[in-house]
Amino acid sequence: MQTHTLARLWVTAQFGLLALMFGWPAPQWRLSWPSLALLAAGAALVLWVFWHNRPGNFNIVPEPRQGAHLVITGPYRWMRHPMYVALILFMAGVAVAAHSPVQWALWTALGVVLNFKAAMEERLLSGVWPDYAGYARVTRRFIPGLW
Repeated sequence: MQTHTLARLWVTAQFGLLALMFGWPAPQWRLSWPSLALLAAGAALVLWVFWHNRPGNFNIVPEPRQGAHLVITGPYRWMRHPMYVALILFMAGVAVAAHSPVQWALWTALGVVLNFKAAMEERLLSGVWPDYAGYARVTRRFIPGLW
């Protein structure tokens, strides 16, 4: 399968899971302190990412944009994919608020999709920026110091 097609499939899977998490089955929404904390943590991380990596440098498809630059400051100093981590945190808040094992299963599937999407993105970034391999050796994919 071509890289471009596979990249689009990962994005489609990601957004399909997000849509399902918000509406299937109809969750019994109950916000709680844990859900609000996860939602806020995800939103705060997004703001921190935007402070260090302007939107024009992003690409929703895991393919480097032409003219983009490698960012290794701010949250990128601690994790290679802070936007994915922000999404995982935010959607964990959604799963907590939904009070449904279905949402937790969808959240787990989302984490798997984002992991494969990140791996694909990293292969492509390594081809564009030779320094990416060194950066990847010292910076974890999602969880600083662990993974």
